[in-house]
Amino acid sequence: MQAQSAALDIVTYGEAMTMFVAAETGELAKVGQFTKRVAGADLNVAIGLARLGFRVGWMSRVGNDSFGRYVLDVLAGEGIDAGRVAIDERYPTGFQLKGKCDDGSDPAVEYFRKSSAASHLCVDDYDASYVLGARHLHLTGVAPAISATSRELAFHMASEMRKAGKTISFDPNLRSTLWPSRQAMAESLNALAALADWVLPSVSEGLTLTGHAKPEDSAAFYLDQGACGVIVKLGSHGAYFRTADGDQGIVEGVPVKKVVDTVGAGDGFATGVISALLEGHDMRRACARGNRIGALAIQVIGDSEGLPTRSALDALEAQDSNDKIASAALNIA
Repeated sequence: MQAQSAALDIVTYGEAMTMFVAAETGELAKVGQFTKRVAGADLNVAIGLARLGFRVGWMSRVGNDSFGRYVLDVLAGEGIDAGRVAIDERYPTGFQLKGKCDDGSDPAVEYFRKSSAASHLCVDDYDASYVLGARHLHLTGVAPAISATSRELAFHMASEMRKAGKTISFDPNLRSTLWPSRQAMAESLNALAALADWVLPSVSEGLTLTGHAKPEDSAAFYLDQGACGVIVKLGSHGAYFRTADGDQGIVEGVPVKKVVDTVGAGDGFATGVISALLEGHDMRRACARGNRIGALAIQVIGDSEGLPTRSALDALEAQDSNDKIASAALNIA
């Protein structure tokens, strides 16, 4: 494990899996070549925020195996603090196989994570000085789903950060097959969302968790639970936001000529939203950045390969600003 050298901006936790992405389309059983990458909703966001210059810490357990060493190498390469990633001598690092699609549809994914090292995360892995030293905690609905002990850790971290007056974001990232029932999933994740400042469901996740089909109603549900702001992802149509102060609106999506890989779009969106809000921007600007990074994520193969560096994002946002100025000038003329 690495030692923490500076106070963190963001801390998150969860399960990283080694991912083998098919090099050709077709049934996974018939694919002969794969490319090795890493996967994990919370890790994708950690990578995205680190590339934007934030000091990010990621907590987990990995096995004492080649997959675990690969995950640690990726963390080091991305500049993410791994000081609270434990090497588990008993259980392995999980992995997954991911298909390739040429038509923009969701690729097939097969998981091999049962009894993984990360599924044995528990409250004993909590380090108060490490977690509470960060400005912000990001949680997803994946880590609480992998085991009861990991779920207990999520609630403990959120409760402690809330007591400390730090901010918390929560992306449901539903994995219904990991839960005993849809009701159990909804009850647990809504309770976790109630501890968050910013809640980021998609339209379909809002329907599953709150019973409301309209983004306005899903947002109202979480605002009533105490959230400061809710952003509902609308896919290619952009995002709807609503704040506790009553500000609301829709921010249009960013057009994409060709969708290559849809997995990771939501994590890219979360990266944009969280980074913008931590920089003091309003919800509308946060949605615009989320839409931008989400659009970048789906144009390449891999869950995090499309996430931009700070310089690349600055250039894109500057171009957007120039385009708006030019458009306004034309309208005036």
